[in-house]
Amino acid sequence: MDLGLRGKVAIVTGASRGIGRAIAEELSREGARLVLAARSTDLLLEVAAACGAEALPFAADLRSAAAPRALVEFALEKFGRIDLLVNNAGATRRGDFLELPDADWEDGFALKFHASMRCARAAWPHLARAGGSIVNIAGVGGRTGSAEFAIGGAVNAALLNLTKVLADRGVADGVRVNAINPGSIETDRLALRIAGHADRHGLPLAEAASALAREQRIARFGKPAEIAAAVAFLASPRAGFCQGAVLDIDGGQTRTL
Repeated sequence: MDLGLRGKVAIVTGASRGIGRAIAEELSREGARLVLAARSTDLLLEVAAACGAEALPFAADLRSAAAPRALVEFALEKFGRIDLLVNNAGATRRGDFLELPDADWEDGFALKFHASMRCARAAWPHLARAGGSIVNIAGVGGRTGSAEFAIGGAVNAALLNLTKVLADRGVADGVRVNAINPGSIETDRLALRIAGHADRHGLPLAEAASALAREQRIARFGKPAEIAAAVAFLASPRAGFCQGAVLDIDGGQTRTL
């Protein structure tokens, strides 16, 4: 299906692996020109090569206050415009609330929230000029709190609120802003959770994976490609009336309104 993204310029953060890589590959298949950001130069080069000649790597630590603007300026220098910003970068530490130090909280907000805010702020006038859009990748923890996911839940909730704020501004400026809440997706991070579950309960990995899915009351874990397909849709003209939408892609894990 042609989603009308051919020739569009997209910035994808956290593009070196997992969901970010899947998003980059999906947008590339739709004909978008890409600027791919992450900290790992080697992995970024691999993803860029897989996406073709019009995918450019930008290795940077987006926790640095200056990096988001530099990323936007790089995209403008190379392609002359920006049509889409996908804020995907960011991971947060799980653990007991009483044992999580300030540094972990600061790190979680620095990459997933502050970097997304700064990327949006730097890209906004160019997105407005192009009639472009932003897709924020948050997470189901922002809608339903859980004891071991204090940092991630707080960060995701903040990013969802920022989505609504920017969508409200975007009505006047001509920028569409939406968000996706992935549930448990088959990435390296989920593999580590499954391994930890296996160790704690003395289970083989396959049984631990099934047990974790049952705990979440879902039939299976999601695929990165399923998140990527939703990003491509939200970025396309087919989603032209989606503004401030929050799409849960979690296999039914979120049961709250």
